[in-house]
Formats: sequence, structure tokens, C-alpha cells
Amino acid sequence: MPPSASPPLPDERLAAGAARLSTRYTGRFAPETVLRLLADSCARLAEQARIRTHLIVLAERLTAERSDALAHTRGLSSGGRVRVLFVCSHNAGRSQTAAALLAHRGGERVTVSSAGTHPTEDVGPLVAHALTEAGVDLADAYSKPLTEEVVQAADIVITMGCGDACPVVPGRR
Repeated sequence: MPPSASPPLPDERLAAGAARLSTRYTGRFAPETVLRLLADSCARLAEQARIRTHLIVLAERLTAERSDALAHTRGLSSGGRVRVLFVCSHNAGRSQTAAALLAHRGGERVTVSSAGTHPTEDVGPLVAHALTEAGVDLADAYSKPLTEEVVQAADIVITMGCGDACPVVPGRR
């Protein structure tokens, strides 16, 4: 496929998601850029998914996070919030916990992301239970892959003690 061609979309729901995201990023990214990110996000999430019921919704969320990060690195977004990325191997426990707690405490002062080098299908149920008991909202939490856009947009990258599975991110604090 030529570099300028858009990847094929698996179904109409993904095409509708691409249209929504293209509208959201009008003036910042071409529809083709959004479409490529969405197709890539869907493929990355599909690699780990055993149940695909919500795959399209999660791919759209991951694409929005990646697009926001890309806009930040290109100077296309406003706001002076510190961007923090938590990384662990599975993005199902430690990084999700740290990200949820920082987002809960930091509020509007910080943009928080989490990702895994080998993400699992779900956030661990014990993690979800403990954070819910602590009053932390996990409605938007899901395991997601580490992407270049999110890494490059981060002011601070924190690896969660996962040994060799955690990446070294050159040039990031």
C-alpha cells in the first residue's frame, strides 16, 4: 500500500469513528492522518483482545489520546499542563494505579497517560476494586499499548519497576 493511501477499515463502525475523530481534529490533522492512526490503534488493540465487543470504542479512545499527544508535540494544542506517562509491562496494575491516582489528585494541572509494553486485555479486577473503594474513577481505564506519540508528548515518563520489560525512553525525564 502506498504511504499516502488510507488503510482499509474493518467495518462501518470504525468508519463512523474515523469521521467523528476527523471532525474533532479539523484544522490540526488531515482526515487521512486520523484514519491511519485509528486503523493502527484498532490493529494494536486487536492483538491483545480476546473479546472484541468494545474494540472500536477503545480504538477511538486510543486514537484520540495519540492525536492529542501528536498535536502537543507539534505545538498544535494549547495548555501548559505537565504530561506524565506511566509505563509497565502489562498496563493492568501498577501503571493503571499510578495514573488513576495522579489524575485523581492532579486534576486539571496534569495530563496523565499509561501504557504497557505488552498490554493485557483488562485492568486487573483487584486494582479496579481497590481504586473504586478509594473513590478513584476508572470509567476510562483500559490496557493500551505504548505508542511513540504518547512517549514523545510526555514531559515525564515513569516506569513501574517491571525490570527489562520496561523501555528506556531516551531524551525523556
